[in-house]
Amino acid sequence: MKFLLLSLITYIDRSKTPEQRLREVVDAAVLGEELGFHGFAVGERHERPFLSSSPPVVLSHIAAKTSTIKLFTGVTTLSLLDPVRAFEDYATLDNLSGGRLELMIGKGNGAAQAQLFHVTVDDQWDRLRESYDLFRRLWREEKVTWQGKYRPSLTDAETWPRPLQNPITVWHGSATSKASVDLAASYGDPLFSANVTNPIEPYAELIDYYRERWAFHGHDPAAIRIGAGSAGFYAARTSQEALDVYRPVYEARLDAFRKVGVEPVFPTVEDAVERSSILVGSPQQIIDKVHRYHERFGHEITHLSADTEGLTEKQQRASLELFAGDIAPALSHLKGR
Repeated sequence: MKFLLLSLITYIDRSKTPEQRLREVVDAAVLGEELGFHGFAVGERHERPFLSSSPPVVLSHIAAKTSTIKLFTGVTTLSLLDPVRAFEDYATLDNLSGGRLELMIGKGNGAAQAQLFHVTVDDQWDRLRESYDLFRRLWREEKVTWQGKYRPSLTDAETWPRPLQNPITVWHGSATSKASVDLAASYGDPLFSANVTNPIEPYAELIDYYRERWAFHGHDPAAIRIGAGSAGFYAARTSQEALDVYRPVYEARLDAFRKVGVEPVFPTVEDAVERSSILVGSPQQIIDKVHRYHERFGHEITHLSADTEGLTEKQQRASLELFAGDIAPALSHLKGR
């Protein structure tokens, strides 16, 4: 199994400036490379409490500061974006990073979509499907003739720069809907389960459905690739130490989301450790939980949250070093199925 660090660039601690918070994310990616993590992912959100409205800019800065770590989006909200402009941004980043880019795409979420982009729950899935169809063709074809509903048509259109990778790996981010699962399976693309808000079973059911749809579309079962998220991360030598350190971090997060009208499924950190995908505890506790999820999902890659506001730099480094040294090696034998 491989591991990503992922940041949605939460901005909860207002004693820091946005500049400081963004630089923390870049520093986390540099540390991730130093410790041997497979990749670093930056999400895309367009509302409070996030600063992640421009993933290609952040990832370009990370690319300049690193040399080997893979660069992921998590996710690129293609339902909101002009696919031509998205292609130009990410093809440029693919070149600048030396072909280290992998994409996750999704419809996005949040009330700001309607206000900022005039994308609603009524049309977001149609927009995503149409945008991905065009984006996929732009990546593969030097000249594209295309017509759709939500953007102007193209006739023998050329896009530059051409990407370094052709094709690129595009994961489909899946949270709660079968629509993203269907889209991934129809194209034979890998699926990345969000796996962050609910207990294990709803996500496992979507992954089972993905396998069914994969077979329906006639793809090779051996070619299935699945990733899974986690709802938070902090490793310490003992489970009690991990809980004591992470509790105020978790409670601050709960407070921030309640302020924007989101009621948490897991109201305490103990409940989250017991029933959610959060990876907080001792090395053995985390190893056991990843094994439990892998038995149900059969995934090959997991992301850990790099949003660690409330932790000191020393605590964050110690936690990641413990994961890289004691936890990841014990899980490296796990493969996708």
